[in-house]
Amino acid sequence: MQRHGKHDALLVRSEHPFNAGPPADRLRARFLTPTELFFVRNHGEAPEVDRGAFRLRLGGEVEQPLELSLADLGAFPRRTIVATLQCAGNRRQELVRHRPIPHELPWGIEAISTAAWAGVSLADLLAAARPTPAARHVAFTGLDETERRGERFRYGGSIPLERALAPEVLLATEMSGMPLPAIHGGPLRVLVPGWIGARSVKWLAEIELRATPSDNYFQRVAYRLFPASAGPETVDWESGAMLGELPVVSLITAPEEDARLAPGPTRIEGVALSGGGREIVRVEVTGDGGASWATAALEPSSERWAWRFWRAELDLAPGERELAVRAWDAAAQTQPATIAEVWNFKGYANNAWHRVRVRVEAPPR
Repeated sequence: MQRHGKHDALLVRSEHPFNAGPPADRLRARFLTPTELFFVRNHGEAPEVDRGAFRLRLGGEVEQPLELSLADLGAFPRRTIVATLQCAGNRRQELVRHRPIPHELPWGIEAISTAAWAGVSLADLLAAARPTPAARHVAFTGLDETERRGERFRYGGSIPLERALAPEVLLATEMSGMPLPAIHGGPLRVLVPGWIGARSVKWLAEIELRATPSDNYFQRVAYRLFPASAGPETVDWESGAMLGELPVVSLITAPEEDARLAPGPTRIEGVALSGGGREIVRVEVTGDGGASWATAALEPSSERWAWRFWRAELDLAPGERELAVRAWDAAAQTQPATIAEVWNFKGYANNAWHRVRVRVEAPPR
């Protein structure tokens, strides 16, 4: 049975709130992920929003506070951006296999998807509000509620003002040509291309310009990166780096884990992505633990903020094989080789080489 208009094939990581993503065999089926397959990451139940009564409030360190209906927003120039969103916890399962990570969603590779987003440029709204010299950060608050540490509050986060003024940062009302679905933040969400999905706040209701980052739990505490030596019992929550721009990452979508393959030439496929709008310039794959590498072919793309499809061919001999992939972006940034290098007790930002174990078997005579 479909939930929230989603495909039955989705891998559901939690029902309440709903969190799910597409299996590997559907992840790369199209460049733009069908909305019914687009991954969902929620921290609370999706709120019901009265579109007629909805108002977006913009205030804080501005000279001209704004209160805008959806019709008011429609008067601003429209923009469309093709962008990939990825959850900061994507590929957490690999980290869990290295060391336990309790109380976090066990994402595989499915918490990543791409859509064409349409809406208004956040920079246009900020220009109308006229930020004061004290403004350094733009904080967002949604209408969805959640509970942490015995307190109930609405989800929020922030980005630096400099990032907010970039033309590709949108207040989106459409997703791949259709009104933004409720499960994806409709009627209005933030879209921050090239950053972790947590900063693209859904069900957007308030924008506040501030001298400091948002004090919302999901900015101040939750989405921070800590060293491997830190743990939930010993961590200094203020010491973690606030997650923002995505690192370079690549994924193998075919063949899948534990696939049984015939020996000989084997097609390997996947996707690669980097933050900051940086182009993926090279992808390499190996089937022998890194002793040799084959350069993958990159499919042409002009979409700066979206993933890059790649494909390669490896000649696989019979036996247990581990495939791995690594990528480079235009700044010559690449990926660490091992999970141990990126493990952290929250399970965030896993961009180690993606590895897939397969068995190559000669057909019976």
